[in-house]
Amino acid sequence: MGRTLAPIVPTGRTVALLAGAAPVAVLVAALAPEAWLSVVALALAVLMLAVADGLMAGRLETFTVTIPHDTEVGAASAFSFHAHFSCGRRSRVEAALACDLRLAEGGRCSASLDGSAAAWAAKVAFTPARRGTGPVSAAWLRWTGPLGLGARQHARALNNEVRVWPNLGDVRSPALQTFLRDAHFGLIARRIRGEGTQFEALSEYEPGMDRRRIDWKASARHGQLYAKEMETERNNQIVFALDCGQAMCEPVAGMPRIDHATSAALTTAYVALKGGDRVALYGFAAKPEAVSPFVSGSAQFHRLQRTAAAFDYRAEEPNFTLAMATLAARLTRRSLIVVFSDFSDPTGAELMIESVSRLVARHVVIFVTLVDAELEALSTASPADLDALAIAVSADGLLRQRALVLLRLRQLGVDVIEARHDRIGTRLLDEYLTIKRRGAIG
Repeated sequence: MGRTLAPIVPTGRTVALLAGAAPVAVLVAALAPEAWLSVVALALAVLMLAVADGLMAGRLETFTVTIPHDTEVGAASAFSFHAHFSCGRRSRVEAALACDLRLAEGGRCSASLDGSAAAWAAKVAFTPARRGTGPVSAAWLRWTGPLGLGARQHARALNNEVRVWPNLGDVRSPALQTFLRDAHFGLIARRIRGEGTQFEALSEYEPGMDRRRIDWKASARHGQLYAKEMETERNNQIVFALDCGQAMCEPVAGMPRIDHATSAALTTAYVALKGGDRVALYGFAAKPEAVSPFVSGSAQFHRLQRTAAAFDYRAEEPNFTLAMATLAARLTRRSLIVVFSDFSDPTGAELMIESVSRLVARHVVIFVTLVDAELEALSTASPADLDALAIAVSADGLLRQRALVLLRLRQLGVDVIEARHDRIGTRLLDEYLTIKRRGAIG
């Protein structure tokens, strides 16, 4: 942008001086009416100083705003401001940005720029609270003269967007990448040949092998010990079914539950694709929202990421009966189904149990839910009065109902994972690897 003409505006200091002159003018008018013009002259002098101060602030040469095109929910990112002035002296330079509520609280970011002479710059951090596309509509720059009385202000309309994707921090974590690298170079190769259920070959028994793998008939025929080598099934079907309803939209640690669930699902999906399995994502609320086809190979992981980004936040109760029936109709072979959900009332929990029970007969089901830390805190807090005691008793009753629902799911044969938001991904990954090594899917 070229050199910009910006209007001069009074600062808060100027307004305070003029406001302070008002009672002085009233007092002078009461005590010495002939001298009231001196107060007016004083106010005009302050205004003239403000104009002169604004002129001394200099002219704006360039003003640029750097806006990231993509970021992840719950991940810190930043807007950058750069301003260059032609002359003058400035005591303060400030910038502000109008953006979507999902990018910044209140839909506004502001920063004080640092610099000397002509060049000033600043970065303002923001952490997206929800997935989706967040528009950035306008930017303002305000620079104040050396006296702090007058400032110049420049406004610019913007037409930028920031795409907020699901958080893949766990996928990029050094621990997971090290695990996958070791798996690729032999760690999992040993597991694939040694801990599955499909017979692959016989090999001579060596010290350290599991004695339960010894094939006694073959050993008797050959006169020496032989052990079976088993192969873990590949090409298993795994479906991550995510509830996008009202309970899953409640925030936990600054992010909705659905976003914590999405991150855990994508992390496990990435490992599953690396292990040769086929993965699909399925979102539902009052009706099925989005579904991806089964993909295989880590090169297709981006398709799952795009499907997860399309999961919307629905302020409605989920229809488990319709969602699970629709999912069951799509599956033509035994699969691992991972259901992410939560429940807040007994009626909804009963419908969920009934719907999940129909899946257990043909599929392996994992039910994943986040620990309700708020209820636990209310139930364990020391009651200071009768109202607090009543709240604690109610919270404890809800926790007991919740534990009963999870117990009923376990009795149906569902693997239940209840964990904190920062542990849910690790717990799910461990459970997936355990089920895969057992060969329970195929």
